[in-house]
Amino acid sequence: MKKYQLISFILFLSLAGTNYSTLKAQNAFIAPTLPIIQNKTFNIRDFGAVGDNKTDNTKAINDAISAASNAGGGKVVVPLGSFLCGPLRFKNNLNLQIDSAAILRMLPLDRYPGGTVEGTAFISGSQLHDIAISGKGMIDGQGSPWWPFAKTKNAKRPRMIAFRDCERVLIEQVKLINSPMFHIAISGKSSNVTVREVIIRAPSSTDPVNPSHNTDACDVSGTKILIQNCDVSVGDDNFTCGGGTSDVLITNCTYGNGHGVSIGSPTRGGVSNITVENCTFTNTDCGIRIKSDRDRGGVLQNLTYRNLRMKNVGIPILIYATYMAKEREYRNLQMITPEIAETYPSAPVTNLTPIYRNISFYNITATAAKGKRAGLIWGLPEAPISNIHFENVNIDADLPFGVFFANDVKLLNCKIITGWGKNKLAITKAKISIDGKQVK
Repeated sequence: MKKYQLISFILFLSLAGTNYSTLKAQNAFIAPTLPIIQNKTFNIRDFGAVGDNKTDNTKAINDAISAASNAGGGKVVVPLGSFLCGPLRFKNNLNLQIDSAAILRMLPLDRYPGGTVEGTAFISGSQLHDIAISGKGMIDGQGSPWWPFAKTKNAKRPRMIAFRDCERVLIEQVKLINSPMFHIAISGKSSNVTVREVIIRAPSSTDPVNPSHNTDACDVSGTKILIQNCDVSVGDDNFTCGGGTSDVLITNCTYGNGHGVSIGSPTRGGVSNITVENCTFTNTDCGIRIKSDRDRGGVLQNLTYRNLRMKNVGIPILIYATYMAKEREYRNLQMITPEIAETYPSAPVTNLTPIYRNISFYNITATAAKGKRAGLIWGLPEAPISNIHFENVNIDADLPFGVFFANDVKLLNCKIITGWGKNKLAITKAKISIDGKQVK
């Protein structure tokens, strides 16, 4: 297995005004180093696991994990059957392989250790290296009874997969459904993380029968991250990352219900060098979403979005630094006007002020849902968003694209068609040019 793989993306060279050398530099991405795990096999049935969808297999599977660890690592195999289980603790040099006809199912709420008091993660580990979850089987969180507790003070819900400060992580081909909370949560100073060919499903947060809340699909923070060929439809962020994240490629993913491909809201420590390309969005609440606020900010820069297709999304492009605003007039992002935005109060700049700059959008086609706006860029009075580039961006929407407190916003060969007309933006405290001409 090769430890390094160079992926070079050199696209859209024919775009007018694009600098070849700059584009080539942005398109070079060195894929994360994959885990190296020896090919020893530990079948959970050999440790007493029973796939009858009744037996609690927590001890049997943890015993298999310990045996693999004691042998220097290997594959812990979940074979044909439906295996109920409680919390599992990962160890170094381990691949949890869920075979194609296997289901690893979280114990239901009434049998899960700690219930809503502890919220212990289902599969977890910290400060580990060379770990993987693979196979074409399924992990079922049985999350429906947990979701109403999203609105209950002090209640805690377990995440399905939670790794922190880990090195060389692979999650591949599995199907994850109905987590009580986040499906994949990789945090801290994790690095060399690959999530590919994963299917993630939970009902929309607005589902009239069974809404799921905070069921983020893929929350991955750290450095050197690849999200590839995934199929996601959930009740919250389809992807998100927080501060301290850099060198990320999200490519060839399909997104359905959810809050879009997001950054934030905590961005302390900064976010940089993220590319999202060749993805589709259908019925998402947002397409691209960047969010933060004065008490949780950092520098967000060098973000590139290209070759994206969006259909019936709530708002195709949303970039704002007022995420925690409590005043009613500032909360409705679909209806906020330049006049209202202009009244947003200024504040001193601190080390937690969100700074957004150097964000580019190329070759994007989007239709907004009925009655929704084309997009919104909303900086802070004391920290305007700067250097935003749109090229070959075509959006159809009922309501206008708003640009508030932003500098150096450039549109080249764009068609933003709304009820206001073509490329008629809602503007306040912004410096914008369209095809080289300043907008007054």
